[in-house]
Amino acid sequence: TTMTTSQLFETLVHQLGPLAPWLDVRHLKTLGWMMVGLMVFGRISLTAWALLITGRACYLQSKVRRLSRWLSNDRVQVHSLYGPVIQQALASWGDHRLYLALDTSLLWEHFCLVRLAVVVRGRAVPLAWRVLEHPSSSVAYDQYRDLLDQAATLLPAGCPVVFLADRGFVDTQLLAHLQRLGWHWRLRLKANISVYRRGQRCRLGRVSLAAGQALFWHHVFITDQRYGPVHLALARLPDSRQTWFIVSDEPTDVTTFDEYGLRFDIEENFLDDKSNGFQLEASYLRSAAALERLCLVLALVTLYLTVQGIEVVRPGKRRWVDPHWFRGSSYLKIGWNWIKLALVQGLDLITHLHLSGEPDPEPAISSRTQFFKQRGPELRVQFVSYAP
Repeated sequence: TTMTTSQLFETLVHQLGPLAPWLDVRHLKTLGWMMVGLMVFGRISLTAWALLITGRACYLQSKVRRLSRWLSNDRVQVHSLYGPVIQQALASWGDHRLYLALDTSLLWEHFCLVRLAVVVRGRAVPLAWRVLEHPSSSVAYDQYRDLLDQAATLLPAGCPVVFLADRGFVDTQLLAHLQRLGWHWRLRLKANISVYRRGQRCRLGRVSLAAGQALFWHHVFITDQRYGPVHLALARLPDSRQTWFIVSDEPTDVTTFDEYGLRFDIEENFLDDKSNGFQLEASYLRSAAALERLCLVLALVTLYLTVQGIEVVRPGKRRWVDPHWFRGSSYLKIGWNWIKLALVQGLDLITHLHLSGEPDPEPAISSRTQFFKQRGPELRVQFVSYAP
């Protein structure tokens, strides 16, 4: 028995309907068809998506206009709709550490997508986002401050949170905000950041590091505002001039680099949005508000496919849709392949959106040769505490 796209649509509407405060059931149904279209065609195309819509309208132009109106509809409040869905998905995360990554993605050198995402088994699932008319990927603290407070209301109570971000986000106002939220953090620092050790000032770029050496400085202060005390992890890659400077609110050690390395999973998420998946940059939208609504479609599909992939791997059915001996595809791609197979063979789909903080039972075997994966025994470490 095969499953039709209409049955996939009904499945999505049935799952999403009770979770969010829909002002109009037509908003929910239009969103459902957009999600089906994205999963079936694998790209953003209102014309292609409209081909799948069933209903009273016969002309394709009418169906395309329906999708276009949804993207421009101010009554479709993105975060009030997505918040309850992701909150429900994270409700059973447990007491495991939850890693949040903040990053930006530039669209056509005119819009900047600012996204905060939950790191989940080698990928990141969007938590909150904003699209700015901004020709740079660098954004000030004031432009994403509200996202942090918004995200805090969606996370499970009592769950330890670790915030990850690249050096472009380092700001003492941000660090103070994270402290107020009760979140831990690991951020990369620029080489020109000032460090104070027992009152003695130096710049990180002037710290002498031999190849394969790591220094862990505890109870120091950073920036000209002397923010702290904080803890640093400094390292230079073996056989390389590349250096890493990570600041943390907790004492650092070699695992600090592994934790910060999880930040790269949000870059994979952006890649899924673009050339490796949904082809976001092929859309013709040139409105920040419409792009935020389109990102709602992407976020829900990302969440749905990731959860579906997790549920495929859990009972040992991964190799039905993943050709690798070991897991070589992301959970999103595994879930996506399962949807495609389900449309042909009528396979079961998930009935609940549920993300778990449990360790990955089948980590991906990847060819990435990043420092965090190959550090090994070559790293020589030294701990120094500057506590008074």
